[in-house]
Amino acid sequence: MARRYDSENAKRRILSACVKLFIEQGYNQTTMSEILALADVSAGTFQNIFRTKDGVLMELVQFMFENQFDFANKIIDQTGAAANAVMLYATETAIQLTIAELNENLREIYIEAYTYKETAEYIHQQTSKKLYEIFGSYLPNYSESDFYELEIGSAGIMRGYMARPCDIYFTLEKKLERFLTMSMGAYSVPKEEQQAVLSYIMNIDVKNTANMVMQYLFKSLAMKFDFSLTK
Repeated sequence: MARRYDSENAKRRILSACVKLFIEQGYNQTTMSEILALADVSAGTFQNIFRTKDGVLMELVQFMFENQFDFANKIIDQTGAAANAVMLYATETAIQLTIAELNENLREIYIEAYTYKETAEYIHQQTSKKLYEIFGSYLPNYSESDFYELEIGSAGIMRGYMARPCDIYFTLEKKLERFLTMSMGAYSVPKEEQQAVLSYIMNIDVKNTANMVMQYLFKSLAMKFDFSLTK
């Protein structure tokens, strides 16, 4: 019993240290020595629990992705718009892309999440279920397996768009419009509905909205993983 408690306590400290450091200084800039020092664990203990730094990502990604559609729902409710599943998808996606533009450390976390094999597979599986619920009526002959295959493609585009920072030519507005047009087209959303959804996204203050979501995410992560941010 004591060994199990020690292991669980060490895991909690490692998660707390990693999430705090990833948010404050970036995933790639966080070294293993910094994690071990802040978590107060040995390299052997860390490797027994997570093997590598990438192994910590799963716990973080699960929490972030499980809460994103809830954030989008709240935003639509606040704007008073007539919510539907496609608008929920577009809002969630727009927020995710915008957060990556507002915070370089979160951009790194998202990119790593879409790259690391275990977390990428988790994202594909969870997202494809949502996509089946949202777009199944537009593609009635498609199974959940078909949506899984489509998700692999759309996730690749998402990763590529996140990795490419906006500039004066490829603005955030253009990035959101391009991605949503491609994705809604792939899921056979009628043109009229696409235009209505794009109009909604372009008329909300997406940067301010994403910033509020990001601050709420930071507070939620701090509570979940038991740490305090210094910034």
